[in-house]
Amino acid sequence: MKLKFSGLAFLLLAALTFNLQAAGRDYIYAVGSSTVYPFTTTVAEHFGKATKFPTPKVESTGTGGGMKLFCEGVGVNHPDIEDASRRIKPSEWERCQKNGVKDIVEIKIGYDGIVIAYSRKAKPWNLSLKQIWLALAKQVPDPKGGNKLIPNPYKNWNQIDPKLPNQAIRVYGPPPTSGTRDAFVELAMEGGCKSFEWIKAIKKEDKHKFKEICHTIREDGAYIEAGENDTLIVRKLEADPTTLGIFGFSFLDQNIDLVAGATVNGIEPTFENIASGTYPLSRPLYIYVKKAHVGVIPGIKEFLQEYTSEKAWGDEGYLADKGLIPMPEEERKQYRKVALELIPLKSP
Repeated sequence: MKLKFSGLAFLLLAALTFNLQAAGRDYIYAVGSSTVYPFTTTVAEHFGKATKFPTPKVESTGTGGGMKLFCEGVGVNHPDIEDASRRIKPSEWERCQKNGVKDIVEIKIGYDGIVIAYSRKAKPWNLSLKQIWLALAKQVPDPKGGNKLIPNPYKNWNQIDPKLPNQAIRVYGPPPTSGTRDAFVELAMEGGCKSFEWIKAIKKEDKHKFKEICHTIREDGAYIEAGENDTLIVRKLEADPTTLGIFGFSFLDQNIDLVAGATVNGIEPTFENIASGTYPLSRPLYIYVKKAHVGVIPGIKEFLQEYTSEKAWGDEGYLADKGLIPMPEEERKQYRKVALELIPLKSP
């Protein structure tokens, strides 16, 4: 005998199944960006101490890796929150929708800057976006002239510009799964690439080709992937002061006694310059929340109240002490409303 369920009965059965599953997990589970990780972890610690709820579990998987886990489905086996150092991509959004992750709440939590860091044992670095791209791109314009691309021939920085040090180009940075990497290629690499007018013109004719030229990082050893581990990059810079490293401003802020940040286009990576948007490598940070998990996994609403409180993300909040650049007050009000009313994102 086959049982037939009405649409409502099926939804109730699915909700009951989820509730029964969730009974096995009484804590919030967050994954994602290594840049956002220290902020969410700090909020989790405050939340665990101040409430009756268990301290949330937070994992640093990289934004891309976290999105894969987040978008796999709804239920106790899947994360409740995704930390992201860039906005969700349309392809990730589609993956979520396909797997039943429908009501996604997007909460911008503040701003961060991507820094090109160097050891305090080294002389200060001053770089332009153009120089950064020429140092790290897989293909660059032929130095002999003409509108032709060749495999990157630059081995030393002074080959790009005689004012730069006569030392090998060796830059430690994040892997392709990292939101910091995504933001770096979009802001720094593309920004430098567009300084060549003939390449900039390609964007109107062939966006895919333009992106391939501007976003593709060389693979000959000049750029070294350091995984989702910013601490490792700091250690590498310490061990070899001729190298550079790429990570978020918040991590520079936490290691200011060991490393400094290069000026980019003449602008220093300071709290004020990132907050005002004058520093060229500034970016917003986000968390994404599954509305379907609210009221099922205990404490999500209360956790969002803590995260979006002035004592956490405000101008004098404890997250600013960790290196988060607070949003302007009006923007904080806007996203607090989104968080507390659980207003889903319509599409990215």
